[in-house]
Amino acid sequence: MDLESKKQEIDALVKSEKVVLFMKGDKMAPMCGFSAHVVQLLLNSGVDFETRDVLTDEDLRSAIKDYSDWPTLPQLYVNGEFVGGCDIVNELHQSGELDNILK
Repeated sequence: MDLESKKQEIDALVKSEKVVLFMKGDKMAPMCGFSAHVVQLLLNSGVDFETRDVLTDEDLRSAIKDYSDWPTLPQLYVNGEFVGGCDIVNELHQSGELDNILK
């Protein structure tokens, strides 16, 4: 699949699901500490969320970085908007803003 069609697939997904996390692994088995941390924050918030594993789809892995213009994973999207990676999500959690964004 070419990069543009993969980006269109990502766009459709983030616009159709309220909360989507692009990560290494999935919410039942995160494959890196940063992904695991964001999953834990989302689980603790009680929000329903979808995950997509970039380790099983190399096209997705490169397309998501291009789509967001953000070089690292995980990447969190809420209501079609890019929220950020692990550091930003953690800062939002600590300030209490994450709950507002997820509601």
